Amino acid sequence: MASATHKERTLIAAIGDEDTVTGLLLAGIGDIDIHQRPNFLVVDAKTTQEHIEETFDAFTKRKDIAIILINQHVAEIIRGILDEYSAAFPTVLEIPSKDHPYDPSKDSVLKRVQLLFGD
Repeated sequence: MASATHKERTLIAAIGDEDTVTGLLLAGIGDIDIHQRPNFLVVDAKTTQEHIEETFDAFTKRKDIAIILINQHVAEIIRGILDEYSAAFPTVLEIPSKDHPYDPSKDSVLKRVQLLFGD
């Protein structure tokens, strides 16, 4: 039964700046489900923390999403929620953006791995 659940998870979702999300959409990750919900959110200066949190929460509850890619600078806005998130699926991966380089010391997944290995 667990394998059937994993087979339903075929999408990658994205939360990030316009350049990152546009690139991912051009690569083919874009999808709108039967309820007219997209699997992406473009975050700009007008996007509220509440909207980012709501979108992240909605993505984590969808059964068709396997991976959530989120720009690290956007992840910092909802760091509390990300640090509390512990489900295996959908997996959350923090990625760099053009204007904000990747900082491994802020990555919640890397922090968990370091805790497991005692680093």
